[in-house]
Amino acid sequence: MHDHPHPDNELDEMSARVRALETILVEKGLIDPAAVDVIIDTYENRVGPRNGAAVVARGWSDPCFATWLAEDASAAIASMGFEGRQGEHMVAVFNTPETHNLVVCTLCSCYPWPVLGLPPAWYKAPAYRSRAVREPRAVLSEFGVTLPEDTRIDVWDSTAEIRYLVIPERPPGTGGLDEEALAALVTRDSMIGCGQPHRPDAE
Repeated sequence: MHDHPHPDNELDEMSARVRALETILVEKGLIDPAAVDVIIDTYENRVGPRNGAAVVARGWSDPCFATWLAEDASAAIASMGFEGRQGEHMVAVFNTPETHNLVVCTLCSCYPWPVLGLPPAWYKAPAYRSRAVREPRAVLSEFGVTLPEDTRIDVWDSTAEIRYLVIPERPPGTGGLDEEALAALVTRDSMIGCGQPHRPDAE
């Protein structure tokens, strides 16, 4: 009997499997633990939806930046330090009361990693990739997004050459919020087009 702690015992099944695999690969000299730490830090702290949210918040608060996003999203986003693989050629598409934008990759799972991180599993699923094009309104309703019948839905197909970032409409009642508070309202799904930003009264 011993009572020293076993932190691995508190991991869920998937995390425990990942930890075991990492241990084996390290012991065999196939991976460098420091390199793994760098990769994990990158996707946890340097890339991901928080970056995209910061871009959206800047676009909401700064009309000049919004214009730059519309004209050259790659340069505007890079100016905030968000650039790299899978984000070299960005296009920003803006939701309006008349038009809602939805992003899909019909061939595989092309996705703007520097601003959204890794794609969710459903984005890569064949059902989403096909139905988003054929019946976007039905797909949006399944995500909880119900649009007026007269709202046009534009579906954008991401490719290896171009990736899209949806700039959702700024929620009402946010006139006094700074960029940090605005960014907290932006959801990953709203930047793909299959969700909406939070409203401040719902926070």
